[in-house]
Amino acid sequence: MMANAVRLNHLEHKNLRVNSKNSVKLGDNVISTLTYPSEFIHIQRQYPILFSKHPQTGDFQSVALLGLEKDENLFLKRGKWQGSYIPAVIAKGPFLIGFEPQEIKGQVVNNPVIYIDMASPRVSLLSERSSENNAEDSKGAGEVLFLENGEQSPYLQQITRALATINDGANLSKAMFDAFSRYDLIEAVNLDITLNNGRQINLGGNYTIHREKLAALGGDALAQLNRAGFLSLAFAVVASLDNVSKLVDLKNATL
Repeated sequence: MMANAVRLNHLEHKNLRVNSKNSVKLGDNVISTLTYPSEFIHIQRQYPILFSKHPQTGDFQSVALLGLEKDENLFLKRGKWQGSYIPAVIAKGPFLIGFEPQEIKGQVVNNPVIYIDMASPRVSLLSERSSENNAEDSKGAGEVLFLENGEQSPYLQQITRALATINDGANLSKAMFDAFSRYDLIEAVNLDITLNNGRQINLGGNYTIHREKLAALGGDALAQLNRAGFLSLAFAVVASLDNVSKLVDLKNATL
């Protein structure tokens, strides 16, 4: 949990505003972002899904590739996201999930709650001046989090869904990678790309699903993966690699 993260509530934070725009200045110019099994079906339609190893633990994690070079997001153009689906980790903005113990039917469970990073440049307080001035760059401009009756605003409802996607996907991730490893489906992949101007880009250190091994799986393996909900995810990862050509086209358009 971030040091400046506090639990969100409508009494203390009714005057908070959040800048939901996508921009380089706000940190959206990233070559990749974490993604989760719970959103693979949406992600695979637009972005390549790759696997990488966590630098500390060595555990596999999933990433959506957004660019071909460091600090490059080819889906970000003039402050607008060029895609119909924004990965949940980016869509959630300065919000994150925390857990608080709660007793339910005699058992203590960790209940997910929403926190907000108060140090984020996206977060500001509504001021009298900003309420009178609707300029986008004025202090306090941005998305309302709570309605007057204390209920979540439509924007915060979107954030809640994005956080739920992350939470659900994080709970699935380890089991998914265990299943892929059990059937030896994960292989290293290097992306060797030649741009229209002749420049070459190599992206190494990533992994994907072995297409041929996936196709060769027997009935029992297919049934087990399907029952667990992981078979469709494996095929989504394979299909997503076709989006590398989309990234190359977007990159060539910038040359």
